[in-house]
Amino acid sequence: MRLIATAIVLSLAMVAGCDAQQQTSRQRPAAGAAAGMDVYYQQRLKWSDCGDGFQCATAEVPLDYARPGGERLRLSLTRLPAEDRSRRIGSLFTNPGGPGGSGIRFVRQAARSFGADVRKRFDIIGFDPRGVGSSSALRCLTGPQLDAFYAADTTPDDQKEVDALAAEGRKYAATCRAKAAKLLPYVGTANAARDMDVLRAAVGDDKLTYYGASYGTYLGASYADQFPGKVRALALDGAVDPKLSSTETLIEQAKGFETALRAFAADCAERPGCPLGTDPDAAVDRLTDLQKRADAKPLTNTRDSRPVTESWAAMGVATALYAKEYWPILRQALAQAIEKNDGTLLIALADQMVERERNGTYSNQTDANMAVNCVDKPNPPDLAAYRKAVDEAEKVAPRFGEFVVWGGLPCVYWPAQTKQQPQPLTAKGAAPILVIGTLRDPATPYSWAKNLASELTSGVLLTLDGDGHTAYLQGNSCITAATDRYLLTAQPPKDGTLCR
Repeated sequence: MRLIATAIVLSLAMVAGCDAQQQTSRQRPAAGAAAGMDVYYQQRLKWSDCGDGFQCATAEVPLDYARPGGERLRLSLTRLPAEDRSRRIGSLFTNPGGPGGSGIRFVRQAARSFGADVRKRFDIIGFDPRGVGSSSALRCLTGPQLDAFYAADTTPDDQKEVDALAAEGRKYAATCRAKAAKLLPYVGTANAARDMDVLRAAVGDDKLTYYGASYGTYLGASYADQFPGKVRALALDGAVDPKLSSTETLIEQAKGFETALRAFAADCAERPGCPLGTDPDAAVDRLTDLQKRADAKPLTNTRDSRPVTESWAAMGVATALYAKEYWPILRQALAQAIEKNDGTLLIALADQMVERERNGTYSNQTDANMAVNCVDKPNPPDLAAYRKAVDEAEKVAPRFGEFVVWGGLPCVYWPAQTKQQPQPLTAKGAAPILVIGTLRDPATPYSWAKNLASELTSGVLLTLDGDGHTAYLQGNSCITAATDRYLLTAQPPKDGTLCR
């Protein structure tokens, strides 16, 4: 199904019809609207201790920026205060991606992995965007409903199976309409970017310093395009290309996972006992055979009562491709699946991706991810048009194409739609913006980083010759040094710098 474009932090221990009224990213805040925004821009956050050295606060933003005097939303934030208060530069806002990823969860897990000097001189802030986590979160499907959604056959062999997928998509859209209709038109990226400017003012910063990973790069670029004069330093890691259509984005993402899979297969083939064999090309074919076997009859699962369908198995493989450190776990999971027909470890990996707990409950990441993606860009008008995108994806990404693209099918039936066509974000007039790309990134292909850096008027490209999703928190000293220096001084590295 639709994969999460986020800098996910995996746990080795756990693995063992209404029109969108959102403001588009190309529209600058109007002077008239700004006059009614004083109450938001003048608020000051009240931080309180929330454990382990972190502080928490809440802020208010308007549901609809066109009507700032109307209903309000509450946004939750956390921060790790700067260690050297006497030399503090300001706040470093972050977003881990998704859309739907919790910025609070990300900062609680990853803030101390940021560069030492960055931690000394910045308050590192995570916030849950509107609709996400603890910030006026939207909820649609129950745990059992999400289990069924993720288990659905995303490689349909006949019209009956296609109709079953369509039924799941319609059910998802209808449930969200029933439970969250009022919020759905306003959860898009353009509004989240405006929220971030309110938060910038609420912490007392004149300009924004920001680290965004994966989808967080789209949020950061949207901010820069709306508020170019408020950019101090934006590090956009694992970039998304804003000009792609909704289905083009999914097709290109599927190709990225194919590239990452081949890199994994080549690495596996060189290791003793690789469950895919010693020939990299044959290794990929053997994985295809496993997918077909799971499609015909689900793998067993000793973790809980869910059968490990082909879709759950594919999700498990995709999850491990996000970080090279998880390739040993993927080898183990594939060995169990191929040799013992046991998909337990694969579905445990998948649960990490979709944030499913052992008790069957989910975070609201999936619902928020779907809601933001569906409202951000126009969607194909019907099932027939959507199938054309699926067919194209299958040709260029035979192992992940159908799996990824069919996952966006609920957007065809979504109750909140936009007519605003995707286009490049230029952020004309902004200070230098650092765009970081990884050559074999599975979830955000490297071509997206090159495209975003060229589309942004002040974009500067920094490249990691490596594997896995995003670069900054992966431990590469070259990337860390260049990014830290930029965040601290607002001076980017030379455009085109390559780290190995």
